[in-house]
Order: sequence, then structure tokens, then C-alpha cells
Amino acid sequence: MKRLTGRVIKHGRASGIALVSSEPISFFGMVDAETGRVIEASHPLAGQQIGGRVLVFPTGKGSTVGSYSLYRLAKAGHAPAAIINAESDPIVAVGAIISGIPMVDQVDITQIRTGDRVCVDGEQVIVES
Repeated sequence: MKRLTGRVIKHGRASGIALVSSEPISFFGMVDAETGRVIEASHPLAGQQIGGRVLVFPTGKGSTVGSYSLYRLAKAGHAPAAIINAESDPIVAVGAIISGIPMVDQVDITQIRTGDRVCVDGEQVIVES
């Protein structure tokens, strides 16, 4: 078990199976807001479902509409359980806040692998391989 600490962007507690990307994510145009599936063919997570997963990625990118897209995912029941970033960006931060998704950043995301069980509890990130 690994214990990591981050900066709280949206306080909360959630756990799930990690889905990790080494590439930034845009929730507008890269993720289908109706299904939660990554639809950008060139992205390393192409075809993966993000709903209910602890989504781990370096940072966000793209349009400010991404905040609303994350909100739409939450309303459709396809949002991630939690978000962990190396460095948050305002678009993803606002999306997590308005959607009620626990989020932390300033985490060494290289310590988390896809398939790990991860619990986010405030600033604490507990990783079980």
C-alpha cells in the first residue's frame, strides 16, 4: 500500500479502480458526454470508459466547455469517481467542483497504475496494487 498526499481541489471521499493516462485529457471532444467513453482515437485511453473509475492524468487541456462536459458526464452517471492530477488546470477544477467529483492535484501520478485500487479522502490518496 502506498500513501500519497495532494492538494485538495474538491474535497470528498471516493474509491475505485484507477484508469491512468500519461497524456492530458480534454472532456470536450475527447470524451463522449453521453457514454463516458474516450472517443479520441489517438489518445492512449481511446475506447476506455471513465465512469466510476479514479481518473489519473497529468493535467487537463482544451476548451472551457470541458467544465460543462464533465458536469454532463456526472448528470448522465458516467463521471469518474475521483480525479487525480499532477497539476490541475482551471477547466477540470471547475468541472470537478460543479459536478461534486473529489479531486486532488500535486500528486506523483507515476506511483499509480491502471488497475490499482485507489481511495481519495481529502488530501490523502491511498493506492493498493
